[in-house]
Amino acid sequence: MSPFTGSTPATERWHHLRITRQDGVATVTFDRPEKINALTFGAYADLRDLLAELSRERSVRALVLGGEGRGFCSGGDVDEIIGATLAMDTAQLLDFNRMTGQVVRAIRECPFPVIAAVHGVAAGAGAVLALAADFRIADPTARFAFLFTRVGLSGGDMGAAYLLPRVVGLGHATRLLMLGEPVHAPEAERIGLLSEVTEEGKAHVRAAELAARLAAGPSLAYAQTKALLTAELDMPLAASVELDAATQALLMNGQDYAEFHAAFTGKRPPEWKGR
Repeated sequence: MSPFTGSTPATERWHHLRITRQDGVATVTFDRPEKINALTFGAYADLRDLLAELSRERSVRALVLGGEGRGFCSGGDVDEIIGATLAMDTAQLLDFNRMTGQVVRAIRECPFPVIAAVHGVAAGAGAVLALAADFRIADPTARFAFLFTRVGLSGGDMGAAYLLPRVVGLGHATRLLMLGEPVHAPEAERIGLLSEVTEEGKAHVRAAELAARLAAGPSLAYAQTKALLTAELDMPLAASVELDAATQALLMNGQDYAEFHAAFTGKRPPEWKGR
């Protein structure tokens, strides 16, 4: 995403999310614990816009996405979203569904790793937001449920039918998206939906540790790796290896590549600049 900005200033306060920053790590928390962090129209829009702003700033090198209270995110708020959509016309519904998809694209396309720290329920849109992250770290209480068919809608919501088969395979994805049945942490780890399972109550701690490690590393290399993983999902091999070659040639001309060599020959840790 381009770092260039126009006339609009950076947002000083986000009303629907809690965000903290430290040492290159942004922590974004869904903060409606009384509703297991059910999403509102404003929460979707804030997350979409926040990711765009952080991508332009280039000060964030890793992001942790988590939820306050008993769970990660229970999906769209039944009263504030599902009830409201029943009164919308087709154009309004298309605008809303495009916005939710834009959030997933923003997670996949932002130039820094995103880590979902999951405890308790990650349901509906909450499950897809975790799915879109680069890493999913969960404790044993975590359970994922892609509930869209349970409310009479397609299981392929917000890019789930694109992402989930690529993470867990078509067979598991078909079962999860068709039936909407919950998958608990042990099975989620077995089928590849989770990067790591921690001790109970430790998912946020482990996510913070991983974020700190990523933030201290070669951020440009991470950004390009993420970009290639996303871009090459639908490419033939010939196009992929050509894109890999062009990317490596650019990075080999960068400061971090030269810094690695200087550090290696000088027998010291590298000082990554992200350039």
